[in-house]
Amino acid sequence: MQVRIRWTAIIALCVAACVFALPVGAQERVRLATTTSTENSGLLYALLPPFEKMFNLKVDVVAVGTGKAIKLGENGDADVILVHARSMEDTFVNEGYGVNRRDVMHNDFVIVGPTTDPAGVKHAKTASEVLSKIAAKQSTFVSRGDQSGTHKMEQGLWGKAGIKPSGSWYLESGRGMGEVLVIANEKSA
Repeated sequence: MQVRIRWTAIIALCVAACVFALPVGAQERVRLATTTSTENSGLLYALLPPFEKMFNLKVDVVAVGTGKAIKLGENGDADVILVHARSMEDTFVNEGYGVNRRDVMHNDFVIVGPTTDPAGVKHAKTASEVLSKIAAKQSTFVSRGDQSGTHKMEQGLWGKAGIKPSGSWYLESGRGMGEVLVIANEKSA
């Protein structure tokens, strides 16, 4: 319950500027571009109904990767963006597309795989070690491959491991997080 109240307050702060800037008589709708991870988590299903009721408005959600959400904001096709790639967010604000950037949540990036552990990563201590073993054994790896915040983080982790993944073992799906997890499960990746 405490988290719900806190998130409602945070989203209220983010949206308030949009609502109060509406012309008199305008339909009170706010366009929120957010990540597929946020939508897949179920968080918006819990937070938006009481928020919409509290402020008597409708939030239209577009769930895409961070890169696409930021592009929607740049094009004026979103009033609020809720994304997770700090450098891209800073560029968005610095180039004048957004204001009042706030940290409202954080992500834990977790590499998951089958219990059979085909790459032998079970006892690895770092992400670099995990990725190095996956690449060395060419175990199937499913990437979002969509320029999302998660994909950007993944690319950074491969870079820290000194690896440029490529080949038939490295699958770029172009899908959201929920779908990527399903694909990885189906392919024992």
